[in-house]
Amino acid sequence: MELIQKIESFSPWNEQEARDKAEILRRLRSGEELYTRENPSAHLTASAWVVSPDRRRVLLAYHRLYDSWAWLGGHADGERDLLAVALREVSEESGLAARPLSTDIYSLEILTVDGHEKRGEYVSSHLHLNVTFLLEGDPAQPVRCKPDENSQVDWFGLEEAVQASSEPWFRQRIYKKLNAKLTDFPL
Repeated sequence: MELIQKIESFSPWNEQEARDKAEILRRLRSGEELYTRENPSAHLTASAWVVSPDRRRVLLAYHRLYDSWAWLGGHADGERDLLAVALREVSEESGLAARPLSTDIYSLEILTVDGHEKRGEYVSSHLHLNVTFLLEGDPAQPVRCKPDENSQVDWFGLEEAVQASSEPWFRQRIYKKLNAKLTDFPL
């Protein structure tokens, strides 16, 4: 199923998701290039909310760019299967082999990224049109960091994960929401 169809069939959980769904669909339908970083104002990304089998813990990485504990994910970079992107990013950023609890989109969000230096070059402020998937991982499995992106990877209790982030908007609007939505995925 194409991304536009997947997003069209996604049922927003709150107003943030409804408004971000509409804007992501508008941009996808406009024909602008969103699957690569060629578009300097916005591009597609995929994130993963990686939970333990008992749904009591979440895997986070200490992200160097944002100086905060954060979910795992990254740019589509030309890949059109965003679930594959999320799975790849979890593996690359943590070494963990996670599995999807569903192939459906778990959450949608438009994320602002402030201008920053990356590999010695300035990257202008832009938007990440983000698709989040719910993945499950085993906390007993070893994890490792990806030194060019993160300095630590660890499991947190659900509320601890929210509090570990130093980004207020993510704590209030994203991570709390992702935890609350877990009730739709019983054990």
